[in-house]
Amino acid sequence: QVQLVESGGGLVQAGGSLRLSCAASGRTFSSYAMAWFRQAPEKEREFVAGIIWSGGSTYYGNSVKGRFTISRVYAKNTVYLQMNSLKPEDTAVYYCAADPKGIRAVVAGLYDYWGQGTQVTVSS
Repeated sequence: QVQLVESGGGLVQAGGSLRLSCAASGRTFSSYAMAWFRQAPEKEREFVAGIIWSGGSTYYGNSVKGRFTISRVYAKNTVYLQMNSLKPEDTAVYYCAADPKGIRAVVAGLYDYWGQGTQVTVSS
């Protein structure tokens, strides 16, 4: 049973930074793609960033390129999302997702496993 547990959300002022963590367990993730999505109230779930566990190649949504960085620590089975230069429009619940197919997917429906989410609020 795959489990994904996010942490690190909170309230931050515009221009500030936060780092989210996603602790993964229950499988060997070497063939997986891991990703962060976010969902603001009354909006669809939006792709933020992804990483291929084996090799570490990354891909980003257009709205966060240059500001957010996704990474993983193999030995800890943990994926991180470093968020810099935060804007009020980054306010959302952030979800960690895992896809055993290991493809660079940006569509939420292609990910099989999800965490419970962590709230990020950016004040202006």
